Amino acid sequence: MIIDIVKVFLPSVLAFVCGILITPPLTNFLYKHKLWKKSSVKKTIDGKDAVISASLHQDEIKKTPRMGGIVVWGSTFITVSIIWLLAEFVGGETLVNLDFLSRSQTWIPLATLIMGALIGLIDDYLVTREEPEGSYVGGGLSLKKRLLVVVFMALLSALWFYFKLDVHTIGSLGGILPQINLGFLFIPFFIVVILSIYAGGVIDGIDGLSGGVFASMFAAYGGIAFYQQQYDLAAFCATVLGAILAFLWFNIPPARYYMSDTGMMGLTITLGVVAFMTDSLGSGYGIFVLPIIALPLVITVASNIIQIGSKKLRGKKVFLVAPLHHHFEAIGWPSYKVVMRYWVFSVICAILGITLALIG
Repeated sequence: MIIDIVKVFLPSVLAFVCGILITPPLTNFLYKHKLWKKSSVKKTIDGKDAVISASLHQDEIKKTPRMGGIVVWGSTFITVSIIWLLAEFVGGETLVNLDFLSRSQTWIPLATLIMGALIGLIDDYLVTREEPEGSYVGGGLSLKKRLLVVVFMALLSALWFYFKLDVHTIGSLGGILPQINLGFLFIPFFIVVILSIYAGGVIDGIDGLSGGVFASMFAAYGGIAFYQQQYDLAAFCATVLGAILAFLWFNIPPARYYMSDTGMMGLTITLGVVAFMTDSLGSGYGIFVLPIIALPLVITVASNIIQIGSKKLRGKKVFLVAPLHHHFEAIGWPSYKVVMRYWVFSVICAILGITLALIG
């Protein structure tokens, strides 16, 4: 038990230290090459002037670089690599026991984190170029292309779960059924879940907001995995948590950098994968508690859907601006108050999700 606890907590500390150490050279590079958006959002999705959004963002004035997510996935990858290399080439019972890179638990989450991050990095680079006049997001990969990438990654992961890990069921919270057998429908279900979580990436809109929320969510799933004795997966979640905390150290207002797509694409997809890992593979309920643990993301996506639907059907808005966190800013809440209240809410959601997963 002691070695399992150390296996989980030590990588988290190591990832935090790595993140703190790589941030100064990274930020020097980002500022030197002016890797920030050159103008604020000018148009909404339906092509109308985004007056409120433009006033809230003001990217051309802030000159805050994107690509801060490199700290998260970079620190995670470095930590995993260091521990694996020590176990492989130095050896010894202690180091071997600390190694948490395993085919059954961490290959897929690590792969989706890195693959999503690299695609997001390409998008971030394109976004930081000069924007075409009147564009919505300015450069960058189109939404269609990003969704295709997410679907492709989700499909590969689903096929791995289905054929390699022989997973085709999900746990039934509350004991209604021992397992819900989806059969081949597990694959499209997996893709829909990943797409839904990815949509929640729009929460990355205020200094410190996404970092605190995702820290709570990965901490929750780390706790669930540990309870299920999936110690490698718990260590992975703890590593991501430590890396996010290092990012958050420099992202607290005024932010030194933004998470942006190189962080959000990897983290959202990986969160969905981890939820599936803590489901039938761990004889648990990771999928059923996902909407609770990720409720801040659910609410954020819902506010966008409600806003767009209301404008299409009623010709008027429900919120001053969407997503919801920007609505709170628009009605006069200071950004730090929005962020800290989201942090509190995300911790409560994480606690509730863990509780339900353990008693389910």
